[in-house]
Amino acid sequence: MPVPDVSVRAALTGAARDHHALTDAEAVVLLGADGEDLEELAALADAVRRDRLGDALTFVVNRNLDGTLVGADPGHVRDLVREAAALGATEVCVQGAVPAAAGAEGYLRLVEVVASAAPGIHLHAFRVPEVLDAAGRRGSSVREFLLAARDAGLGSVPGTAAKVLDDDVRTVLNDGVADLPVARWLEVVTTAHEVGLTSTSTLVHGGPETPAQQVAHLRLLADTAARTQGFTEFIAMPSPAGPSPRAVRALHAVARLLLDGRIDHVQAAWPKHGLDLTKQLLRGGADDLGGLLLDGSLDPSAGQEQGTTLTRADAAALAERLGRPLRQRTTRYGDPVRP
Repeated sequence: MPVPDVSVRAALTGAARDHHALTDAEAVVLLGADGEDLEELAALADAVRRDRLGDALTFVVNRNLDGTLVGADPGHVRDLVREAAALGATEVCVQGAVPAAAGAEGYLRLVEVVASAAPGIHLHAFRVPEVLDAAGRRGSSVREFLLAARDAGLGSVPGTAAKVLDDDVRTVLNDGVADLPVARWLEVVTTAHEVGLTSTSTLVHGGPETPAQQVAHLRLLADTAARTQGFTEFIAMPSPAGPSPRAVRALHAVARLLLDGRIDHVQAAWPKHGLDLTKQLLRGGADDLGGLLLDGSLDPSAGQEQGTTLTRADAAALAERLGRPLRQRTTRYGDPVRP
């Protein structure tokens, strides 16, 4: 794609006038903002965040489980969920394919176990590849599986496995082999929204994709959100190649501008960025800290992010440094029900 014939200064001026009118070319050049231009972009994105949501810094108390590790042992899952609930978790997240040994209805059984172990806890589970696997094992359509899972207690699905919503980039990321097509990923997520499940939305950035492809990805998420109202938040995750802090800050700010009015919340994923950069992101358009990622003591290794936890005191200290009130939220950004 040719370099857009627009300057960062002109794009910033246009964004300050009406960020909803930003063109793709302007968004692309803003992704390259640096120095004083980057600070101005971050301040603008933060003002948009404040106008949309106020100043609260939100977080959710959650526990991650790896479906591959625990999905064949219902009793162990039940104990882990009960422990998480006792520690104050309002959400359990399960990612990873359930073992074949769990049977054709293994995914559904997992939902039922979580729902019965701690009534009222929100189950956030099954990425698009896992939804496809679950439907395939039971010989049903994706919609039929999602309806059954919803009725059994599933509340939302992770929007991960999106990577970059560009088929050429996905092939490169998959070592030259065609990956799950963008159209299929969107179809599954849209179906989840249609049956009443919400999802997160994500972008893995800093790899082979271009700034123009990042913008196209954000536009596709915004268009989908306009149709379904099903995305709760946007999460940008760095690729293993490691985008620079500058690029991470610019992307979060541009995401706030392009998604405003479509996806309300932009998460600063602290496990991916570290607390110092997370603080900058929360001053540049992001409003949410994500999850505390409880380990518990029963089986800390049951989640893929063992040892990566944040305490309430850590979250409170970060909020204090930012001069913002801290608010615990549910998965869908409501207020937790107090016992």
